[in-house]
Amino acid sequence: MFIVLLDYLQPLEQIEAHLTEHREFLDRHFSSGLFLASGPKVPRTGGVILVKAASRPELEAILSQDPFHRESLAQYQVIEFTPTKFAEGTQALLG
Repeated sequence: MFIVLLDYLQPLEQIEAHLTEHREFLDRHFSSGLFLASGPKVPRTGGVILVKAASRPELEAILSQDPFHRESLAQYQVIEFTPTKFAEGTQALLG
């Protein structure tokens, strides 16, 4: 399991110009079951993605397809962790 933290490198105007394409990227990976949750940071300085990928190399290959990456709009911090405690009803999704 991975948490991906995005930090914007450019002003929000440039982020907004690629937001539709970024959301399409997210939608593709939500449909595949890899992405479990995502959203903007508060305040809006970047975003967060919760990912259930098989490996870090797989995740890095996926992130390289993000338009925010392609256009050098964001930098990514990838945190890998092993979930060991679960809220009721979430273990099948996260485990």
